[in-house]
Amino acid sequence: MNQTFSKTEKMKQFLFILLPILMTQFGMFSMSFFDTMMSGRVGADDLAGVAIGSSLWMPVFTGLSGILMSITPIVAQLIGADKKKNVAFTVVQGLYVSIIMALIVIVIGFFVVNPVLNAMNLDPNVARIALDYLVALSIGIFPLFIYTVLRNFIDALGQTRTSMFITLLGLPINVALNYLLIFGKFGFPKLGGVGAGYATAITYWCILLVAIWIITRKDPFQSFQVFRTFYKPAWPSFKEILGIGIPIGFAIFFETSIFSAVTLFMSAYDTVTIASHQAAINFASFLYMIPLSISMALTIVVGFEAGAKRFEDAKMYSRIGILLAVCLALLGAVFLFLFKEKVAALYTTDPKVLALTTHFLIYAVFFQLSDAIQAPIQGALRGYKDVNITFFMALISYWVIGLPLGYILANYTGLAAFGYWIGLISGLAVGAIGLSYRLKTIQKRFISSAQASKTA
Repeated sequence: MNQTFSKTEKMKQFLFILLPILMTQFGMFSMSFFDTMMSGRVGADDLAGVAIGSSLWMPVFTGLSGILMSITPIVAQLIGADKKKNVAFTVVQGLYVSIIMALIVIVIGFFVVNPVLNAMNLDPNVARIALDYLVALSIGIFPLFIYTVLRNFIDALGQTRTSMFITLLGLPINVALNYLLIFGKFGFPKLGGVGAGYATAITYWCILLVAIWIITRKDPFQSFQVFRTFYKPAWPSFKEILGIGIPIGFAIFFETSIFSAVTLFMSAYDTVTIASHQAAINFASFLYMIPLSISMALTIVVGFEAGAKRFEDAKMYSRIGILLAVCLALLGAVFLFLFKEKVAALYTTDPKVLALTTHFLIYAVFFQLSDAIQAPIQGALRGYKDVNITFFMALISYWVIGLPLGYILANYTGLAAFGYWIGLISGLAVGAIGLSYRLKTIQKRFISSAQASKTA
């Protein structure tokens, strides 16, 4: 990653970093996408079971991996400030944190998953599939969290094409294993939706091994010698990682867990409604990978410029990222509106599920615009290491406004299940407005501080 001097140079560098991140995010999410889609080919119970299991797992993973995302701005600012000798130490401390978190997740999950599924009053077969899917997926928790740290290190160096290569290598492995284990091909047992959990877990181990090999053998990663020196766990470093990462993690958790909460409330409806809702949410989340990728790219470039104290450049990158996200969101919304029937057909052949999923996808159109503003702004703020306000905004917009409004609309109007979607859209809009104001405030503060330092 290099210093840029014009808007054109910034756009080129931003796209150079963004496009591989986008491919990586689509690749990572595609594992869940193909789990859900291929399970739906077995039957409505398998689709509902895997979708519910995935909806319980994703907020946990995204929230905790959000904590590990603190590695990106920390390393990016170290590179920008030309303190490369401190990078390996920071990455190793992040690995310690990831291992501890994975262990905690497994222990808590052992006691919590069954009661949560029982509370949802699901069809017994759907509940069994969801539980078995999560148990199978747990085999891959350790490698997934460790890989997340290594990927954040790779991305912070601007080498996002490497992350893309690793993820895209894992995707066909995941799809092939899904085919073998879900449908019982070539002598493998027919596990239905549960097979998708085992396939994804095995894939996580594969991509971790590839990442370790690249970091230890290929430049520029080899020059940092991440694994060549033994560093003891250091609480001050843990404190920095967690101090930045916990607000990021909670902000992401509040955003993603709201969908799990809605799924919990959706259990009051029949299996067709649950399956349709989850299919639509799954595809809306798939499209969310675009603003999310822009957000991650902004964290890298803004962190790099902020570390070098080039705050006007950081502001320019923020504008480029947000404008790009809005333009792409408009295109995505038009696509979803025009091809909603074909999108629904990717998930199911059941006529009832197909028809209801198409209706849910209409609401997903409105997700795109708010996501296109709030996600990139979150990424820019993380680049400045400003993370606490994002946490509070996520809490207020989703849990204080979005979910209560959705509950009221679903239960006290004729909107029924669609009321929850309107509540979620409203929460997204509030979050986008609040974060926009925060970013302007932070940018003015850093630019004014830099100008005062020059005149002093």
